[in-house]
Amino acid sequence: MNAQRRKSSVAWLSVISNSTLVLFKLIVGLAIGSISVISEAMHSGIDLAAAIIALLAVRTSGKPADQEHPYGHGKIENISGFFEALLIAAAAIWIIIEAAQRLKHPGLEMDKIGWGILVMFISALANFFVSQRLTKIAKETDSIALQADGCHLRTDVITSMGVMISLLLIMLLRFTFRVKFYWLDPASAIVVACFIFKTAYDLTRQSLRDLMDASLPIEEEAWIREYISRLRPSICGFHRLRTRKAGTERFVELHLIVEAHMLVTEAHDISEVLTSAIENRLPHTTVTVHIEPCDGKCPEICIQGCFLSEGERQTQQRLCK
Repeated sequence: MNAQRRKSSVAWLSVISNSTLVLFKLIVGLAIGSISVISEAMHSGIDLAAAIIALLAVRTSGKPADQEHPYGHGKIENISGFFEALLIAAAAIWIIIEAAQRLKHPGLEMDKIGWGILVMFISALANFFVSQRLTKIAKETDSIALQADGCHLRTDVITSMGVMISLLLIMLLRFTFRVKFYWLDPASAIVVACFIFKTAYDLTRQSLRDLMDASLPIEEEAWIREYISRLRPSICGFHRLRTRKAGTERFVELHLIVEAHMLVTEAHDISEVLTSAIENRLPHTTVTVHIEPCDGKCPEICIQGCFLSEGERQTQQRLCK
């Protein structure tokens, strides 16, 4: 429950921060006529929607399993991440269209550029601190929804700094050389859109990966396999290792092969040791272990995970006859 409260509180922080920045950027962007600042307001607006979705997702994912959802509600975070990616991609398309129109008709001049520089600096600073907090809590609670939100805000830091630099160049060139490079404004907006597309792609790939019940990361599966090997010689081998993830919840299933004449209590104790080790290493993991006797038949799937030598297998086959 403590982790759930931390996730909800940092999600609320993101909602409040983005709400303030959207209003601030939109007012300044319209006042000075900057398409890049307005595009940044749109970007923050999408981040606000994403933050609200993330808030709802983390609150829902924290609900315990029930009769209708026996495996819990963890995948709501993956679903929210996918919809966030769609919103981000839509925002990028809108920015590119608006920037292209401004490049075709560059006659509109900007006034009071200093306000645009100021709002971009404040935005970059605020998003940096909020994204750091989101990323920290996301790692501690393994929340893809908060991770996605933090990723958005890190992108905002980069794009806000890019827009600030372009506005600063426009102002310096206008006052120093009397040259009006207003095309820098829509050009920087297009750069913003490219960053947004990259964020959308990464988020889509990650969220769909878990929705498709892909295996756990290679390093996590490698640890599980390595730990199972430590149980030798109490077990003969293992097979049918399957893993998946739903939000913060992990699921691990496998078959352990034990000696045919091992007592049920002994096999149960081995299973409990393995389950506890996996749960301690990978929090929020549901482990299902199926115990099988080594009957000496040695099918191909069994040989692949067998810990016995050829001589030991032959001995086991004679004992089981």
